[in-house]
Amino acid sequence: MEKIKVIALVPLLIGAIALSVAFTNCKNTAKGNSKTPVFDGKGFALVELFTSEGCSSCPSADNLVAKVQKEIGDKPIYILAYHVDYWNRLGWKDVFSSADYSKRQNEYANWLNLSQVYTPQIVVNGKTEFVGSQEGALRNAIKAGLQGNSSTRLMLNATRNANNSASVQYKIEGETDNPHSVISLALVQKQAVVKVERGENGGRTLAHTQIVRNLQTIPLNNTSGNANIALPAGFDTQGWEIIGFVQNTGNGNILSAAKTSFKVSADSGGPGEAKNIQ
Repeated sequence: MEKIKVIALVPLLIGAIALSVAFTNCKNTAKGNSKTPVFDGKGFALVELFTSEGCSSCPSADNLVAKVQKEIGDKPIYILAYHVDYWNRLGWKDVFSSADYSKRQNEYANWLNLSQVYTPQIVVNGKTEFVGSQEGALRNAIKAGLQGNSSTRLMLNATRNANNSASVQYKIEGETDNPHSVISLALVQKQAVVKVERGENGGRTLAHTQIVRNLQTIPLNNTSGNANIALPAGFDTQGWEIIGFVQNTGNGNILSAAKTSFKVSADSGGPGEAKNIQ
């Protein structure tokens, strides 16, 4: 045993030095940019809510994701609220609704072997689904996602241009599950309040959080690229953001997610602040 200890002394000393350097670097990184989570192969949670202003059960789910959104801080948790359009025929047209979001929900029904779609529904990381108002299920799914491992890193940068559009640059590192992988870029309005006049929620004023206003999906032929996104009326750099995610279209699993706010090009003439969170 004494010989083993002596022989192992040198590598142990080397390991101790390396550990000390790594710890020092971690502390320096934290001091230099404490607001930005650093990619380390750990987990994340992409929360996708399917909702509608025409659904009387949906406000409780909207309020739940708003509550979670306020608690996120620097955690790698990303919330997307898709307003589906199939409720529109029942008395109230949701101004944020789109057939594209109903189509996305149907894709999850296929991936998750569901017999039908419903609202409110939440899907986390493309793997777990449940009724959107179930707080315990949501928190458990987020916890599981954060405790998982990710072998893919997504980096984003968004710039507001002068022509009512935005340029989004993306770069992906690590595994991508090609040829089944795609990258999706969601233009997200952080908050809105709508007075509903008819339908199941007639007479109510509804608050919305993390509303998807545009969703582009791009085949992942290259690990980096650029996308142009049209900006709607009322856009401002402070109240909107881009959330992107890499998805395996074979099974629906989300491989990575990230978000970024907008910086402003020199000729756009508008205010803004750039921030990139992985």
